[in-house]
Amino acid sequence: MQDDASPEFESLEESKDVGGDEVGPEDLDDVVCEKEKVDANKLDLILDIPLTVTVELGRSKILINDLLQLGEGSVIELTKLVGEPLEVLINSKLVARGEVVIVNEKFGVRLTSIVTPIERVRSLT
Repeated sequence: MQDDASPEFESLEESKDVGGDEVGPEDLDDVVCEKEKVDANKLDLILDIPLTVTVELGRSKILINDLLQLGEGSVIELTKLVGEPLEVLINSKLVARGEVVIVNEKFGVRLTSIVTPIERVRSLT
C-alpha cells in the first residue's frame, strides 16, 4: 500500500517544484511587468481628459464704476509684487508655483515648486 501512495506523492512534489511556492527573480520581473501594463492601461483611460491650466498673476477688486471707466492703456493694479511666484492652477486647484519666462517671444512659466499631494488634499476641504 505504501508503494501505491508513493507515486502520487512524487507527482504532487513535482507539480510543486514546477509551479509551486518558490518564486525566483525572473518570476518577480514578470509580476512587475504585468503590474506596469495594468497601471499603464488604467492611465490610458484618463490621458485624453482635457484640463484647464490657469496661471494667476494676481487679483484685484474694483468697483463697477471703475470697471466701466477702463479703456485701452488702463492699468489694473494686482495684489502680487514683481518677482513673487505665480500660481499654477489646474481646474481651479493649486498644483504648482513658478516664475515668468519668455521663450521665443512668448510668455511661459518655469515651475519652481510643486504642491505636495497632502497639500492638494487639504485644498479640497
